[in-house]
Amino acid sequence: MEEARKTFPKVVCVDDGSSDDSAAEARAAGAVVVQHPVNLGQGAALRTGLDYALQDPRADYFVTFDSDGQHRVEDALTMVTMLDGGDLDVVVGSRFLDDRTKLSPLKRLVLRAGVVFERMSSGVQLTDAHNGLRAFNRHAAESIVILQNRMAHASEIVAEIGRNRLRWAEAPVHVLYTDYSRSKGQSVWNSINILSDLFLK
Repeated sequence: MEEARKTFPKVVCVDDGSSDDSAAEARAAGAVVVQHPVNLGQGAALRTGLDYALQDPRADYFVTFDSDGQHRVEDALTMVTMLDGGDLDVVVGSRFLDDRTKLSPLKRLVLRAGVVFERMSSGVQLTDAHNGLRAFNRHAAESIVILQNRMAHASEIVAEIGRNRLRWAEAPVHVLYTDYSRSKGQSVWNSINILSDLFLK
């Protein structure tokens, strides 16, 4: 968090009903903490964070950034710089534009299958449909509707990019998998739950 604030002074952390000391640690590092009284899921946390950040009329760009240490600040800065060129509404991080991110064969297979599904369902030709590192301009942040509270929000965001005809691009990012991030991340088999969220809600 402290490293992120060196580049991005305004950081909003959504405490999604956590039972540990993460909210206090985020505040101590200088972030604004917005709390859910109970756990609602990552989709709900993203929507809460974006809604809070959008209240600042001076904010032009918005980055979603997982708090488990997977994402690098320098990648986020590159993505915001791409938006600042004025020709894009959304920049999505991709693990598959270079070979820096090391994935297990099973995780790579599941993520590739997700890409095929997203391309068929949304028409948005991403190479990495479920990367949590994304950057939006204000128009995109206001336009994208997130109704899926849990992990299916990633598919929903891709669909919203297509539905709103937002100008998008991908940027190569290095996702860092550690024991801690793996313990916080979703199982590759959770893709079944994501599909059930999308089709049953």
